[in-house]
Amino acid sequence: MKILLVEDDKGIARFVEKGLLENGYIVDVTFDGETGLHSALQQHYDLIVLDIMLPKMDGREVLNRIRAREIQTPVIFLTAKDSESDIVQGLNIGADDYLVKPFSFNELLARIHAVLRRGKIVSPTSKLQVSNLILELDGHRVFRGKIKIELTPKEYALLEFFMRHPGQIITRTMISEKVWDYHFDTSTNVVEVHVSHLRNKIDKDFEPKLLHTVKGVGYVLEDRG
Repeated sequence: MKILLVEDDKGIARFVEKGLLENGYIVDVTFDGETGLHSALQQHYDLIVLDIMLPKMDGREVLNRIRAREIQTPVIFLTAKDSESDIVQGLNIGADDYLVKPFSFNELLARIHAVLRRGKIVSPTSKLQVSNLILELDGHRVFRGKIKIELTPKEYALLEFFMRHPGQIITRTMISEKVWDYHFDTSTNVVEVHVSHLRNKIDKDFEPKLLHTVKGVGYVLEDRG
């Protein structure tokens, strides 16, 4: 899942970005309202974490313009403005939640999970399955049958992308854009390395084999049995 973080305090931004990446999210970070709005209008995000007091354009105006374009991406306001009137105003203009600084990352993560569930972005069963390969979205757990498989956050994000598109050929470019970001250096072999590590974990000791290479094109996750 991909999150847009709009936060002008670079220390907070790095702290939140690091935590989200460690939990398997893809994160784009911008540091002012105008750039944040441009990103929100041009790309698809599963959730936006938005500061209110931003340079160039404040977060409330960013949210107003997003909603004016009928974009219903969930938004969590992250701000030092903690009065009841500020909170009510933020929720009334279309925010889905409101977290006051200073905050703990665990609380932010819990609110993100809650907002995503509320918005039905996580599937009703909270589970993806291809053959006997199971990915539990809520707990970020992966199983082949009853055997739990430990994945790194990036391997988990890669597998989730495959499992949301079973039977579909996934190109290297698609992976670099969706699992990394649009600025990923496609001249490296990072995609191949991560796919290889993922295949070793989910396929090497199991049947049927599910992650296949389509020569010259990309990869496909499917049960060919």
